[in-house]
Amino acid sequence: MASTVRDEAPSGLSGVRYMAQPAVLILTDSEAGRERWRRVAKIAGCRVCDSAELAGGGERLDLQVGADAVLVEVTRDPGEALEPILARLDAAAKSGRHGGVIAAPAALIDRIAAGSLDSALHHLVDPSDLECVAALAMAATRHPPRLHDVGKSAATARLQQLSEEVGRVATILAVLSEDESAARALVGGGDTGEAGEAAGEPLDASTIRAMIRVRRLRDHFFLPELFADPAWDMLLDLMAARIERRRVAVSSLCIAAAVPATTALRWIKSLCDQKVFVRVADPEDGRRVFIELADRTAAALESYVKAAQRISPLVV
Repeated sequence: MASTVRDEAPSGLSGVRYMAQPAVLILTDSEAGRERWRRVAKIAGCRVCDSAELAGGGERLDLQVGADAVLVEVTRDPGEALEPILARLDAAAKSGRHGGVIAAPAALIDRIAAGSLDSALHHLVDPSDLECVAALAMAATRHPPRLHDVGKSAATARLQQLSEEVGRVATILAVLSEDESAARALVGGGDTGEAGEAAGEPLDASTIRAMIRVRRLRDHFFLPELFADPAWDMLLDLMAARIERRRVAVSSLCIAAAVPATTALRWIKSLCDQKVFVRVADPEDGRRVFIELADRTAAALESYVKAAQRISPLVV
């Protein structure tokens, strides 16, 4: 959102300067963080309208009349001060009031994931400066129009690609869950016999765990980045957990994704938005959520594994 800034010396309209840079509010618990994010904001083409202490950040957000983005950096556990800030950021993102970026260490993944529900909130885990610049630029351009075009940046293009990939995964799973016979037809028809009987048996966790181990085996022979596929790795991990009747926290799912935590969090949010995954509140801890497969997703994945095993017992 454009803003007016008054120069000190002149008075009247001659002292008013029109600025088109997006306005950013910084909340942080360290002076070093404040200086870092001021530099990041400048590189991202933003101006800092104010910076304040993280303590009391909820009240500070209530006083903010207008901002294009709010940046929250947490370097240590802030105690109960974190949840009010997350609640306000989430509400603002849902209403379209402003975007948000939350940067925090890996130890706080579950608490932040429980409070930052909206996919427009960018959750960064121990981020590099490049990640910070990209996230802030995207968060600050939630409200078009802008006089400058950052929509074609590499970071924005990658986010669009992520959205398309998640949509493709959701579509494929929906088709498979609606018609298991179609999946069987793809692998050679509906013949009966030993293979058909095996396909009718329920999956066991050992099958899924074996698939995960085979996938991780590739990392010993090739660069891990060559086969990065966080959606599939998370699907398998959640399927095994479902069979074992075990719940999976967001932080654990990030590890299973085998990609940087910030990337995994983007995938988790997008897959939840597409209803491939579902969020389930922890009844014993309001500051944590679990991630589970949607019933439709689980049915589709089971159909896929059974159909694939009709071709070969090695399914990765």
